[in-house]
Amino acid sequence: MHAPLPYWRLAGYYFCHFAFVGVFQPYFGLYLQFLQLSSWEIGLILSQMALMRVFSPGIWGWLADRLHVRIALVRVAALVSLLVFNLFFFAQTLWPLLGAMALLAFFWSAALPLMETLVFDHLRQEPARYSRIRVWGSIGYIVTVLLTGALLDVWSPVSVLWISLLLMGGILLFSLLVPESPSAPHHIDTPPVSAILRQPRVRALLGACFLMSAAHGALYVFYSIYLSSHGYAKTLVGSLWFLGVLAEIGIFFYMARLLRRYSLRHILLASFAAAVLRFLLIGWCVDLLPILILAQLLHGLTFGAYHAAAIAAVSRWFPGRCLARGQALYSSLSFGAGGLIGGLVSGWAWDEWGSAVTFGLGSLFAVAGLILVFCWIREPVDQAASCSRSF
Repeated sequence: MHAPLPYWRLAGYYFCHFAFVGVFQPYFGLYLQFLQLSSWEIGLILSQMALMRVFSPGIWGWLADRLHVRIALVRVAALVSLLVFNLFFFAQTLWPLLGAMALLAFFWSAALPLMETLVFDHLRQEPARYSRIRVWGSIGYIVTVLLTGALLDVWSPVSVLWISLLLMGGILLFSLLVPESPSAPHHIDTPPVSAILRQPRVRALLGACFLMSAAHGALYVFYSIYLSSHGYAKTLVGSLWFLGVLAEIGIFFYMARLLRRYSLRHILLASFAAAVLRFLLIGWCVDLLPILILAQLLHGLTFGAYHAAAIAAVSRWFPGRCLARGQALYSSLSFGAGGLIGGLVSGWAWDEWGSAVTFGLGSLFAVAGLILVFCWIREPVDQAASCSRSF
């Protein structure tokens, strides 16, 4: 008989984790701008988060397998992240900030993948309940992105550091409350990962995921700075971030129905086409608020639908014991390598060519991903229903 699900402890962890993301992702760039750093320097500093996601989860996952513990490593990562974050109160120039960010990112990026595997082991035969836990992360993000935006209209950008530090304390607290769970055994015979990677559709998917994350580089690094420079209040900036997450949540709620009706290929094509349009609208129509609202609503496709379809494809194409490595490849190549290249390119292009061209480059990344999906991912419509069991 399994122990009761520690629902509120897990939900509390997700709430604090993504509440921190809701402060850090939209507003830390504004704090760096307050320190009078250049666009290239801001992009370089923030790209450390993506850089560490290329290899940090693999290192920590290997360590968890060797030591046969997960929650202990999550706690270590949370504690060290909290301690390292204090360095930002003293770092004021490029190199100290770069070092502090790299160190923070190495430990910070370790925690969530380990916690995700722990959550699914707690759920065991009820994986559908994952969304009821994960939704608290989205709630946490929405709360802090709106509240912080409003506070920054009256408080100094330095307040971003204090709010972030408080939330990292919450992450550590809930990591201490979450119990360990035994790893679930694998019973499925699996082919070698090298054989899976030789499939054209798999290589095309991973390449397209890399390009989709690269396309979002300017959004995640400069969106808040961009809107503020065009006269938008911080409260409105936070509201636009909130709108994107709201669209993402809506897509997640209906994703099972979409996967029963449409193939993975169709969903991915729609997602990449939406990304092409979205970044053109942001880059060239910044002074038109209704267009920006439409662009943020497209986040439901460019992240929500895209991410759900990509996860479904990886789950099917990397069976059994290959699944963890497939998910690691997806995370490393997309959010890691793709996010890194997107951040660096946007940081350079922002100063050289301006904001409109930088977001236009995001559209070009999305066009390249669209071509990969169109040419090499051929997913029959009648197989789409099998994917919906994952959601």
